Amino acid sequence: MKYFDELKKSMEFLAKNKKTIFIGQAVEVPGTAMSNTLVDIKKNKKFELPVAEEMQMGMTIGMLMAGQIPVSIFPRWNFLLLAINQLVNHLDKFTLMNGRGYKSKAIIRTSIGSERPLHPQFQHVGDYSNSIKAMCPRIHIVKLQNPKNIFKEYKKAINRKDGKSTILVEYGDYYNEK
Repeated sequence: MKYFDELKKSMEFLAKNKKTIFIGQAVEVPGTAMSNTLVDIKKNKKFELPVAEEMQMGMTIGMLMAGQIPVSIFPRWNFLLLAINQLVNHLDKFTLMNGRGYKSKAIIRTSIGSERPLHPQFQHVGDYSNSIKAMCPRIHIVKLQNPKNIFKEYKKAINRKDGKSTILVEYGDYYNEK
């Protein structure tokens, strides 16, 4: 099992759920390595967004409130930092604030940018997993280091019944190395 193949299989599995919608940058069009994992997903399941990360996270929360399961794609942790207000103050606190028993969740997909064969510079290769875990205790954060765990973790994220959102952290270098 290859890292990329497991990611692609996971995205196709998620797409089978009638409530999922894939949103983010380079979701409908090529542009990142993540785009290639979505090529066989039907166009009506994908919603392309401009570079507006805070808006994207706000839309993610709105979609989960409407009963959808957003798969919100931020190609790098460094980009997800631009949505930190919505992530920390709203998504993480959603079950505490709503008081209405919502059991909806979001799946956030991000990565630690690849450094090989070409280093894209440090604004693209950050790993903020531990910092975000400290700020978001109600969001499950999983680092996808081993290809054999990828499908299992995405399946767990979509099948959660507790309303807890999940951030799945990929490794850009592993797309071609593992």
